[in-house]
Amino acid sequence: MSRRCELTGKAVLTGNLVSHSNRKTRRRFLPNLVNVTLTSDALQRSVKLRVSANALKSVDHRGGLDAFLIKASVDDLSPKAAELKRAVQKATASTAAAA
Repeated sequence: MSRRCELTGKAVLTGNLVSHSNRKTRRRFLPNLVNVTLTSDALQRSVKLRVSANALKSVDHRGGLDAFLIKASVDDLSPKAAELKRAVQKATASTAAAA
């Protein structure tokens, strides 16, 4: 399993650990990934995703998983999340057409 957020695409970064003597050694900056279950109002089901803590804050700020997916770029999303986005768009379009 890759260390990549399924919603924002955040991944591992590399850099230098610089000591007091200014000696540089390579290090990795890992994203803060958590396994969460988010509920989709449009699909009326819950979805398990591996997302960063930063993405969780963004989902809450945008007003839920559906709003986040509709606004998100498909390039940043994982294949699973991109499929979810298409399903949410289809479900909201059919709801809007029925109303």
